[in-house]
Amino acid sequence: MARVVILGAGIAGHTAALHLRRMLGKEHDVVVVSPSSRWNWIPSNIWVGVGKMTADQVVFPLAPVYRRTGIEFHQALATTIFPEGTADEPRPQVEVRSTEPGSEGRTERLAYDYLINATGPTLNFAATPGLGPDGNSLSVCTASHATETAGALEQIVAELAKGAKKTIVIGTGHGTCTCEGAAFEYTFNVEHELRRRGVRDNAEIIYLSNEYELGDFGVGGMSFTQMGFTTSSKTWTESLFRERGVKAILRAHVQKVEPGVVHYEQLDGSVHTLQFDFAMLLPPFRGADLTAFDKDGADITSTLFAPNGLTKVDADYTPKPYEEWSAEDWPTTYRNPTYPNIFAPGIAFAPPHPISVPRTSPSGTVITPAPPRTGMPSGIMAKTVALTIKELIEKGEQAHAHTASMARMGAACVASAGTGLRHGSAAAMTMFPVVPDWTKYPTTGRDVKGTSGEIGLAGHWIKAMLHYLFLWKAKARPLWFLIPE
Repeated sequence: MARVVILGAGIAGHTAALHLRRMLGKEHDVVVVSPSSRWNWIPSNIWVGVGKMTADQVVFPLAPVYRRTGIEFHQALATTIFPEGTADEPRPQVEVRSTEPGSEGRTERLAYDYLINATGPTLNFAATPGLGPDGNSLSVCTASHATETAGALEQIVAELAKGAKKTIVIGTGHGTCTCEGAAFEYTFNVEHELRRRGVRDNAEIIYLSNEYELGDFGVGGMSFTQMGFTTSSKTWTESLFRERGVKAILRAHVQKVEPGVVHYEQLDGSVHTLQFDFAMLLPPFRGADLTAFDKDGADITSTLFAPNGLTKVDADYTPKPYEEWSAEDWPTTYRNPTYPNIFAPGIAFAPPHPISVPRTSPSGTVITPAPPRTGMPSGIMAKTVALTIKELIEKGEQAHAHTASMARMGAACVASAGTGLRHGSAAAMTMFPVVPDWTKYPTTGRDVKGTSGEIGLAGHWIKAMLHYLFLWKAKARPLWFLIPE
C-alpha cells in the first residue's frame, strides 16, 4: 500500500488529488492537507470584486467532495518536512498544524511514500509597506478580499454618481509581481462597470504595472499572426487601453502605500507619488513557510527550498547571464533531485529564471515580472505528477516519468475585459510554448501557429462557460475528468 500526501488544495493540489484517487486502487491512500476548508476558483474573483458575483458563487467546501471521492482530508497547515524520517519513525513524514475550528494549533505528523507540495503562493503583502487589505489598498486575491473590494468600489460609484471626480489605481504592488493578467482583467472590468453605470467620465483609471511594456504579462510578450499580418501583444494591448481611455504607468515598483498615496520607483530610477481614491494592488508571491530536517535533526531547508520558499525541482538553477538562459533550464518532472519522492507542481516550484527580460533600476531595485504558473499550466503539471506517481506505485524502478515542461507546453488564457452576456468582452489568448524557445523558434520564440489573440463578446462567453465547467470539474461531478486541464 502507498500513501500520497498532497500539501495544498488549489488548482494544482486539488487536481492531483482527484486524478490520483481516480487512478489508484482503494488500497492506496490519497491525503490532502489544506489550511482552508474551501476551494476557490480564483479566476472569477475579479467578478466578485466588481459585484457581478458573490463569494458563494466562486467557492465550495472541500470536505464533502473528499468524503464522496474517498480522499482523506486534514484542514491544517503544513509546517515541517522530514524527508528521511526521524530516529523514532524512519518513514518520511510531514508535520501539520490544525486550522480546523475547535482544534486550532494541534499538531500531528503524517507519514508518506510520495509528497506533492502544491501549497501555491503565500501572498506577500508585507514586501511592500502599507500594501493590502490590512494596509491601505485592496485585493482580489481571495474571495473575501474581492467581496471587500466590491464594497469599496460601490462606495466610489455612489460618489461618482453625485459628480465627484475620483482616481482609481489598479495594478501590481511590487516590482517582482506575477499577476499582471489579473490586474489587467480587474482594470477593464472596473472600467466596463463604470461605463455601464453611467459614471465613467468622472473617473480617471490608471493601470500601474511592473511590466516593461503593455502586453508583457510576465511572459515577455507575444507575437500574433492573423490573416497574414503579424502584430505584437504590445500593440494589441495598447489599442485596448486607448479605446477604453485607461492610462498606464509601467516599469514601476511600489515602494509603499500610504492612505490615498502610492509611492513608486520606475526603472529609470525616478521616484514618484500617485494620489488615489481607490487602489487595488496585487502582492508579490513567495513560497509557503516550510522547513525541513534530515533524520539526524539537521536543518536541510535550503536543500528542498530556494531562498524565496519555493521548492527546488529538476530545473537548472545555475546562475548565468540572460543571453545564456535556455528552454532546457526549465523543469520537466517537478521532482526534487535530492528527494525524488517529493514533487512540486504549479506555483510551488522554483522557476530557474524569469521569462521576461530581467531589469534593475540604477538603485538596484528589481523591476521584472516573475513568471506566471497559474491556471492551465498548474493543472497540466499536477496531472503529469499524478501520472508519474501512479506509475512509480505500480511499476517501481521501471516506471516512466511523465513530463510537462513549460518550454514544451501550450497555454490558453481568457482575460475578462467586462462581464455581460450581451455587452461583455474578453481577450482570448493562446501561446505555444509558455517559455520561449529561441533555438526552435528564432524569430519570436514561439510557434506563430499556436500563438494568437482576439478580443470580443465571444471571449466573454468562453470565460463564463469555463467558470461553470471548472467548478463542475473541481466538485468531481460525473465525467469531470473529461474536462481538459
